[in-house]
Amino acid sequence: MKRNILLSIILFLSCFSKLDLNAQDYKSDSAWKHAHKNIVRYNLSSALLFGIDKTFILGYERLLKPNQSISMNAGSIVLPKIASISTDSFSLGKDLKNKGYNISLDYRFYLSKQNKYNAPRGIYIGPWYSFNRFMRDNGWDFINNSNQRYATTNTEFNIHSFGAELGYQFILWNRLALDFVMVGPGMGIYNVNAKIDSNLTEGEKEQLRQALADVISNKFPGMNYVFDGKELNGNGKLNVTSLGFRYLIHIGFSF
Repeated sequence: MKRNILLSIILFLSCFSKLDLNAQDYKSDSAWKHAHKNIVRYNLSSALLFGIDKTFILGYERLLKPNQSISMNAGSIVLPKIASISTDSFSLGKDLKNKGYNISLDYRFYLSKQNKYNAPRGIYIGPWYSFNRFMRDNGWDFINNSNQRYATTNTEFNIHSFGAELGYQFILWNRLALDFVMVGPGMGIYNVNAKIDSNLTEGEKEQLRQALADVISNKFPGMNYVFDGKELNGNGKLNVTSLGFRYLIHIGFSF
């Protein structure tokens, strides 16, 4: 099943080579020479989803041909703060560490027959790849009758995702770039590794692992679907391959 989905995505991406992607002609070589071929941008959608104070992703797009460009993005991103969690067995203490980063790349083909203006303005399609890594340490208070114990968890969450995208970029006043990735279906490879540092019983560790899985499912957009019915194993690991989706909003400056 997973192999068939992967082959389908590869076949879909290969279809780009069959499309009519001839560049819309610039009026002269001089026009292409003096065209704005660069855009620096800020990832607005991720900041709104994960928090402006903890997320800062910058991007750069470079025109390679009159209708083709490469776009790269990188920056810091963290999981949203966990609200208080408490049961009869344990309660969440505090975040000891909360870090993460994002790296992504896409190659864009601007459709000359559908676009009135030259790239990087107009509708585009192309393949994309993204990698997210989240690292979080938490402290937990365990209560057993009158004895209270303390535990720490170290959670690493990695996501490799790739696929195809359809988007549109506006260039306003010849400088302001508004970029919208509107459709971005793909495949995601999700890996969770949770380590527990304590002398807890196996039953208590199982409760704690399930709490960590629930936190990721509820705090990361779309993970309630990906991790539905899945649990961390006895070693605190979970590996899932599933269909994914990409939607982005960028604001930038063209030069």
